[in-house]
Order: sequence, then C-alpha cells, then structure tokens
Amino acid sequence: MPKVMIVDDDRTTVKLLQTLLELDGFEISVSPRGADVLPMAREDQPDLFFMDYHLTDMEGIDILKALRADDGPLATIPIVMTSGMDVEDAVMAAGADAFLIKPYEPDDLPELFNRLINKA
Repeated sequence: MPKVMIVDDDRTTVKLLQTLLELDGFEISVSPRGADVLPMAREDQPDLFFMDYHLTDMEGIDILKALRADDGPLATIPIVMTSGMDVEDAVMAAGADAFLIKPYEPDDLPELFNRLINKA
C-alpha cells in the first residue's frame, strides 16, 4: 500500500483527501505544520508528499527545498505541490515533481500519485 504524507493545515480538505485516498488504497499520514514534516517523514518514510504551498507556520516551498537538500532517502521522494495561486514555475524550479492549482479534481490524484511513485 503506497504511503502519502499530506502536508496541509486545512482540516476539511485533509479529511476529504484522506477519505478519498484511503478508498483508493493509499495509506495516509498528515502533517498540518511544516516544522513537523522532516522528522515525521524520517519516521514514516512516505512514498509521496502532497503539500500545500501556504501553511500556517511556513511556506511549503521551504519544506520542498529542505526535502530536496536532505542527505538521505527523503531527497528523492516525489512531491506534489498545490496552491490557489499560480506558483508552478517557482515550485518546479525548487524541485517539485508536479503542481496542481486549486481547485483541482480529487479524482485525478490516485492516477497522478501512482504514476509518480512508480517512476521514482
């Protein structure tokens, strides 16, 4: 079962995504705070990060850069970033594997996630 870490501080969005993705066979972990992502990821070893650009405590792009700079296995895990603003150029340049502008279609996520996980 592929593991996805959702990094988002919107509880309603997270609950919806968690339910839908679990129905599609994904194991989900959630980090609402950017500061918790690296320690949690080292413990959970997710297969993919699904991360919002704007978090309460920091910007998702800073977490993205920290993950890509990691000297362990976290550096190669696929990262899908989302935002209500078009920040695609910035996140792709920082090392994201995909960008989705909100609102996106949740039904499209399993195919995207599986493709990125299988490519990794």
